[in-house]
Amino acid sequence: MEKVVQIPEGVTVAPVPTGFKVVGKLGEIEKNFDMSLIKVEKRADSIAIMLEKEEPRRKEKAKLGTIAAHLKNMIKGVSEGFQYKMKIIYIHFPMNVKVEGNEVVIKNFLGEKQPRRAKIVGNTKVEIKGNEIVLTGPNKEEVGQTAANIEQTTKTRGKDIRKFQDGIYITSKG
Repeated sequence: MEKVVQIPEGVTVAPVPTGFKVVGKLGEIEKNFDMSLIKVEKRADSIAIMLEKEEPRRKEKAKLGTIAAHLKNMIKGVSEGFQYKMKIIYIHFPMNVKVEGNEVVIKNFLGEKQPRRAKIVGNTKVEIKGNEIVLTGPNKEEVGQTAANIEQTTKTRGKDIRKFQDGIYITSKG
């Protein structure tokens, strides 16, 4: 059984002993996988990932599909990039959101005196435009984790969520 992943022009994929290294115009991503029972064959415009077993089991087939899906995301990330959009919503107190170093600082959330801080993961770039936050980067996992950190930082606890809808929410993924 094999999975073939197409490599677009301008992207190089290099198998390393523990995974893959993908380099493109937006940067490079290196990811480790469990490469036991897996053989990699590089072709002219694609890369083939094959199982060495004659009769693979369900988990081995799933591992092969997972590695192929991650590799496709890595290729898309270094060639096109990923973008998440978030919306700042407040009803009770106006929030002040800004980027400081590798953190997003949210001040005056529900009138709190202490600012809340969300960590920016990896090479994710955060832009704040009015009441919209745009997260971009080559690694899908890092961009998604940064969006989740921001969303979880402004989660309302101990209040009626029907009335207190203040927070920062993901509106689109792309």
